[in-house]
Amino acid sequence: MALIRSTPIPATLAQAPLKTIRPRDAAAVYAHPRPQLVRLAEQGLLHRLANGYYAVVPQEMLGRKWIPNLESVAAGIATAIYGFDNVVLMGVSAARLHGVMPRALATAVVAVPRQHRPIELSDRTAIVRLVQRETGNLDAERIRTELGPALVTTPEQTVLDLAHRPNLGDNDADVPDAVAALYSRSDKKRLQRLATEQRRLASLRRAEDWAGVGHGS
Repeated sequence: MALIRSTPIPATLAQAPLKTIRPRDAAAVYAHPRPQLVRLAEQGLLHRLANGYYAVVPQEMLGRKWIPNLESVAAGIATAIYGFDNVVLMGVSAARLHGVMPRALATAVVAVPRQHRPIELSDRTAIVRLVQRETGNLDAERIRTELGPALVTTPEQTVLDLAHRPNLGDNDADVPDAVAALYSRSDKKRLQRLATEQRRLASLRRAEDWAGVGHGS
């Protein structure tokens, strides 16, 4: 423990959005940031998420095995690339955070402003898919994750996204039930408005079918 206390993470890094940092984020602190972050990870102060991405280990988890959940990791990595306001967890990841998809997934889906290759995680067999969307046009809310608050599509937006692309992720078999559960708690007027504005009326009809309701109800 003396080693950990003698080499604390600089405050500017520890306070990064969603506790996720890259070597370039540490360039103002370290002359050679990459080996420094590797060293901090070896000391248990950082947790390596993927090649070039690290999460700050919570104080209460120092010295213990800690792996943050996939949805918070996806939000953290995307935020490190694009900034907090430009990233929205969507699809199956939003469904997970809304509590309608209980099974842990191996794919996370994040809406981002520009296309980016999928990012394979190094601490588990999982992938983060970054999907280009007009993120400012998505209906989103803040939800607390393991690494901090993140923007997540609302139940209404998630209904439309899942119905539009049920195969975007690795759990399409559970999508109809997730959509039905979210539909039941959605504001129907808000749902209709979003479907109209986003030209997702066909997706809304599919969601209504999965929810077992008549079209337009």
